[in-house]
This record gives sequence, structure tokens and C-alpha cells, in this order.
Amino acid sequence: MSEFCIVLDPQTERFYRRLAETVSLPVEQVLRDALFKLAGELALEALARTEQGRK
Repeated sequence: MSEFCIVLDPQTERFYRRLAETVSLPVEQVLRDALFKLAGELALEALARTEQGRK
């Protein structure tokens, strides 16, 4: 598995840390899940645009 380092501004870090505490998960897992969901949404948007271009 690859490992990446990202820089978060203090407000974003606070948000994800509080969220992680609320759901009793490590902050790394919450960030991983959020990025995975965003990647899926962006992929669906790109596919929709591709389909619209074919019509």
C-alpha cells in the first residue's frame, strides 16, 4: 500500500479530528474514507460528462 503525506490547514485538521472522535475511528481512516468517496464522486461526474459528449 502506498503512503502519502498531505498538509491540512488547522481548521480542516480540527474538523477531521473531531469527526474521527465522534465516530470512534482513527483520523487517518476518516481522511481515507473521505478521499475515497470524493474520488468516486469525481469519477461519476467525469463519466457523466463523457456520456453527454457522446450524445
